[in-house]
Amino acid sequence: MAKIVKPLTDTKCASAKPKQNAQGKFVNSKLADGNGLYLIVRPSGTKTWQFIYGRKHHLNDKGKPTDGVITIGDYSKAGVKGVLVSLDDARGYRKCYLSQIANGIDPIDALKVEETKLNNRFDFEWIARDWHVAYAKSSGCHDSTISKSLRNFEMYVFPMIGAKLIDEITARDLSAILEHIEAKGFGEVCDKVKRRLVAVFAFAVSKGYIERSPAIHLKDTLTQKREEKHYPKLSLTRLPEFFQRLKNDTGNPLTKLYTEFALHTFARSSEMMFARWSEFDLEKGIWTIPATRTPVKDCKNSHRGAKMKKDHIVPLSRQVKSILEEVRLYSGTSNHVFPADHDLNKFISENTVNKTLTRMKYDTKTEVCLHGFRGMARGALGVSGLFDRDAMERQMSHKTDNEVEWAYTHHIDHLEERKIMMDWWSEYLELNHGQYVSPQEFRETLLQDARNGVQSFKYGKLIKLQMAMMAAS
Repeated sequence: MAKIVKPLTDTKCASAKPKQNAQGKFVNSKLADGNGLYLIVRPSGTKTWQFIYGRKHHLNDKGKPTDGVITIGDYSKAGVKGVLVSLDDARGYRKCYLSQIANGIDPIDALKVEETKLNNRFDFEWIARDWHVAYAKSSGCHDSTISKSLRNFEMYVFPMIGAKLIDEITARDLSAILEHIEAKGFGEVCDKVKRRLVAVFAFAVSKGYIERSPAIHLKDTLTQKREEKHYPKLSLTRLPEFFQRLKNDTGNPLTKLYTEFALHTFARSSEMMFARWSEFDLEKGIWTIPATRTPVKDCKNSHRGAKMKKDHIVPLSRQVKSILEEVRLYSGTSNHVFPADHDLNKFISENTVNKTLTRMKYDTKTEVCLHGFRGMARGALGVSGLFDRDAMERQMSHKTDNEVEWAYTHHIDHLEERKIMMDWWSEYLELNHGQYVSPQEFRETLLQDARNGVQSFKYGKLIKLQMAMMAAS
């Protein structure tokens, strides 16, 4: 049964004295008024009001709320000269604190916000920089991305609203910033600043600096439609020509192998460039690109791993294994799969493939570039009609724009189908060394073989599914 606390009276408060312990020494005396309000009587005779409560959002090592202690002020009877906080006033503070707790607000956090305001640290720039520290710790983005996010604010946002108090900033102020950036033709920067403004004000609301975000409307703000950037990709009809030019290329043999590896795996530039032999299991036919890699001294960005910040698996086809075996002849003594030709402890240049393509007489701005290999593979896989869309997107290491869908499907890896998919793509490329064969023609060949009773075990499940769908239609 909970202990019943008898409320204090002014008489009891006025006559309260410090305690005397067994050794005869005076110590603090603590008088309870109930619901967290206490009068602390110190050995000096000073009487101080304190509000003590459990901080639900601040847990100790045992998972229990820590004690929050707010010193309200020194006590004096009402009507006495020099009064600080009377019993009734202390109860008024307690009522306010209990109301905050009931509404999910920690009174100490609320007091800190007020202190921040009084110290003139309530301007937008200070809060945005505070948000940026939290963002750097939790976002999982590359350091360069984190630095760029602050640099964009320093260039375009702080000059316009940095000195303003955050609760004085209006929706119109924010729109003016975006219009200013957009007028310069920086559409991508505009989109990023928009998202981060929303995040900063959400952070400010969560901290209790403001009650409502003026950035809520930004999500639906209309901005100029910018032309989407598409990386040039070679038409599949030109694959025979591509392989002939690659064969005739006079560049470094490792460079040619790197280019072919890039086409077969369609991985991203940094994922391939910084690859280590320890990531490959040729027996299992798996390349595991880690979320991050051990950085190599004097090699910028060598810590970069998989784009999505989680391990990404690339199944290795027979053709890719063969390419890697040949690569070992040139880089086997290095820990790096594709080392620089002048230093085995460093990495191949980021522009290696594009330089090779230029040497092969391709225009990397209009015909094909390294990133265009990804588009070529995705297009062929899609046109073949053999593979599940989610499996293709997973192998491309794409994150869906639908956050709800991503939350439910990000753990599904479709690995078995992706193994078949990568084998299919490599065999399709190999088939196109001599003359062009379309993805549909390659699929029809497999289907026709199945109808004739000659079926590749490798594609068995896919072909059965395709034939079942054709029979049902």
